[in-house]
Amino acid sequence: MIRPVDFKFNEQTAGNNMFQIASADSDVQEQALKEFDAFVNLLRNNDVDVTVVNDTLEPETPDSIFPNNWVSFHEDGSVYLYPMFSENRRLERRNEILDGLKNKFEVNHISDLSFYEKQYAFLEGTGSMVLDRTNKIAYACLSVRTDAEVLNNFCMLTGYEPVAFQAVDATNFPIYHTNVMMCIGDRFAVICLDSIKDSEERLNVTISLKGTGKEIIEISLEQMNKFAGNMLQVSNATGESLLVMSEQAYLSLDAEQIAALEKYSRIIYAPLYTIEKNGGGSARCMLAEIHLPGKD
Repeated sequence: MIRPVDFKFNEQTAGNNMFQIASADSDVQEQALKEFDAFVNLLRNNDVDVTVVNDTLEPETPDSIFPNNWVSFHEDGSVYLYPMFSENRRLERRNEILDGLKNKFEVNHISDLSFYEKQYAFLEGTGSMVLDRTNKIAYACLSVRTDAEVLNNFCMLTGYEPVAFQAVDATNFPIYHTNVMMCIGDRFAVICLDSIKDSEERLNVTISLKGTGKEIIEISLEQMNKFAGNMLQVSNATGESLLVMSEQAYLSLDAEQIAALEKYSRIIYAPLYTIEKNGGGSARCMLAEIHLPGKD
């Protein structure tokens, strides 16, 4: 997790992120920092191992609080770096962060896909892809930030199978990141199937999820807009399964949905309203989960 020093509304990303709303508040960074620190404390109080890296004022990176877009970490010790749509987000890729992680985790190989930026082709990490790591499937709604060619290259390098589709919001505007409309757990999937307008694509996604034994828990377009798709299942130090989300996301769920999720994980949530409003991302976007082997 990246602790922000200059969080604010990012003009460079707002054109294709309809979840972003510029705040008139003058203390956006201060409020975001309070939300961030409280979120980290919530995770640590629930025995989740959290590595926090402080952001820097230079270069200017207003969205650095969402590190899962530029990097992903994998069980075989590999690290992937991704091509980013906005120029100021490309500055979030920091080698010193990776060097610091090497003190605690095994890093065997770094694959840098950022060269695709020169071709104006992008794949923003586990924002663009929702990975079923167990079954090696990469779900991706295609958009200006999620390019099919880059997706296929990632899948070729990693052995993942791509499941690509189109997804839109209630106004038929393309959804910028897959992880705002779906979440993959070990035995369940939260998904806004209403956002996939093409019936064949919707069926293909459904068949893939059911074929891997997932219980499908549907959310509505309205719940998606409250970041109910932006969840992440994690394991804590005792091996307990936790489902992490924002307070806004949790409050949007009905009793039946909560009961379905609680069969698989204990839910924990934090208020992230300032970050969600100005950044257009939520709890899952703030977590770059580390699957690297630990050093003894």
